[in-house]
Amino acid sequence: MAIPIVDLSPFFTGDEAGILLSTETINQACRTCGFFRIVNHGIPSELMDRALSLSKEFFSLTDEEKQRVKPVEGSKSPLPAGYAKQPENSMDKNEYCLFFSPGLGFNLYPDRPAEFKATIEECYSKLTETALLIQEILNKSMGLAPNFLKEYNKNRNFDFMAALRYFPSSEMDQNDNGLSEHQDGNCITLVFQDSIGGLEVLKDGDWIPVDPKEEGIIVNIGDLIQVLSNDKLKSAMHRVTRKREYRHSFAFFFNIDGEKWIEPVPQFTENIGEKPKYKGFYYNEYLQLRMRNKTHPASRPENVIHITHYAI
Repeated sequence: MAIPIVDLSPFFTGDEAGILLSTETINQACRTCGFFRIVNHGIPSELMDRALSLSKEFFSLTDEEKQRVKPVEGSKSPLPAGYAKQPENSMDKNEYCLFFSPGLGFNLYPDRPAEFKATIEECYSKLTETALLIQEILNKSMGLAPNFLKEYNKNRNFDFMAALRYFPSSEMDQNDNGLSEHQDGNCITLVFQDSIGGLEVLKDGDWIPVDPKEEGIIVNIGDLIQVLSNDKLKSAMHRVTRKREYRHSFAFFFNIDGEKWIEPVPQFTENIGEKPKYKGFYYNEYLQLRMRNKTHPASRPENVIHITHYAI
């Protein structure tokens, strides 16, 4: 079983039949598992390959060198920008570097590899364009008023991108978690990865491997779309299992303004005679709770904060 594949080329050529087919495929994917793969998306494969290669080079540096781009205390970025490694007591075994929109001035870049900064910023720009297109498609597939999501979610200052490296597993490990099962706490996530594999999505009670494919980008919707749709669309449950080799990937998190009030929209509640399944909340509050999951890992799985925190 594989996740759906969506061809985005009709949105660039104006092929109306193709647009309808791709929109319906995304709608069905989001109502079932919340995961799909996009092809012909307009992001050069050479750029993604270069980003993965430079990321591998960065993470191969010594800990001392990587620590030179650790988050700055007192930064006003929504989340700590720069390099970090999961705490030793975390079930997750990875390290990462967070980047925000280059124009905000939050990002920290290493001196080497020399091309890293330019490549990161080019990737960020391309992924933003693609996420905006996916948002537009979602708006139509959800039956919302034209440009509703565009106007509702027009502040791009909370988007961020992560370069990640997952540590190899060994026969001595008691768990092979690279990233524990979870749902993303944002609107839309875009992922491109190397050839190692390990990403899995939960569908109909089974974990489905999301095999690496050249040029394809993985898309999943997050908790905020699930809340806005009052559970009509599904925030994707997924995880990363570790292999015997390092795994590298990039994840772009298309977010929403931290001061935005989040609650199910009338189209999915009062307009169809259904009660809201979530109480409203400010996004920044949820963002901080989710970040605490990483900085202060819960000792028991049931203590990890999920979107069910706001369920009615």
